[in-house]
Amino acid sequence: MGNIIDYVREHGDISFLQEPLNEVDSLVLCQMVYMNFGRFVPGLEERNQLISIQDIYHHPDRDHLLDDYWYKQYNKELFEAAADSRRFGTLKMNYYVNVINVDDETQFSAITYILENKETYIAYRGTDATIIGWKEDLNLAFSKPLSSQHLSVAYMDKVSSWIAGSFYAGGHSKGGNLAMYTAMQCDDALQEKILSVYDNDGPGFPEAFFSSEKVEKVLPKVTRIIPEASVIGMLLNHQKDPLIVASTQKGILQHDAFTWEVMGPSFIEKESLTRRAAASDRSLHKWIDHMDERQREHLIGELFSVLEATGAETISQIQDGGLKSLAAMVRQLDKLEPRSKIMVQELIAGIFGSWLELLPLPELDKKRFLP
Repeated sequence: MGNIIDYVREHGDISFLQEPLNEVDSLVLCQMVYMNFGRFVPGLEERNQLISIQDIYHHPDRDHLLDDYWYKQYNKELFEAAADSRRFGTLKMNYYVNVINVDDETQFSAITYILENKETYIAYRGTDATIIGWKEDLNLAFSKPLSSQHLSVAYMDKVSSWIAGSFYAGGHSKGGNLAMYTAMQCDDALQEKILSVYDNDGPGFPEAFFSSEKVEKVLPKVTRIIPEASVIGMLLNHQKDPLIVASTQKGILQHDAFTWEVMGPSFIEKESLTRRAAASDRSLHKWIDHMDERQREHLIGELFSVLEATGAETISQIQDGGLKSLAAMVRQLDKLEPRSKIMVQELIAGIFGSWLELLPLPELDKKRFLP
């Protein structure tokens, strides 16, 4: 039993020629797309110039692969294990894009992997571990199609015209949403070429999104995976039952893919969401399902004003702050209008319930948040 790093170390001698891509391989590829491949992997304009994981490992600038990224140690270990393995070390990469537009808050990144068995995997990057990243996940689920979603369709359109045969698509977090959106919005001929779509704890879509015939055609190809205390992966609608997996973390920190538990070539499965995750899901749907886009945007803004009041940059830092973080959140909560205050308080209880239960608070104070 371990995580995706352990999987690569223990199963890396088995090539894709011997065993085809599985759900854990998919998460490995979706995690690696978070790395900064700009110095190493050719872009869309540099077709056919492939580079392998091992090539990058021996590159003098390889340390820049993890510039400005959270979870550096885990990603370093994952990359080194991949480079040292047959399964991933010879894997080729191409068509790397990384678009950042400050004006319209667009962040989009994707890469194409060519496996040893000549199959292709298009991976979309998710959001980072910051509070701003979490806000982007929520806005992605509750807003009209964003620039990043349109870019994801254009990327698959272009890349698929250059690769031979069928392909996989996937992503983690926002990347899972982009993979789903693209597979359901691309043209019929392209849909036929898609082998599978992997949505790893990505936010869903408004109910109306699933009304088209194109969506119905691709749903059987979708594998949706969420941790047992999923929050982001339960947002809005998916129309696809998830594979629920065990995690070594609690609460919202389970969104980190390095915490998902692996045994052999599979995840360790759980029968259902945790009690807290189910409560969080009910709270989110109770308020948000009946709101229009403007009301949802307002609620998201209020929720994040409370989280940002802690001065933390990540969810982990909020929890590490303990009672100090909670006090800052309560002060900001008390500034909200009564209706917003009730809604945000309930959302915080759902998202941070596991953390709140562990804080050394009098029972009376805990009841303010916990049912």
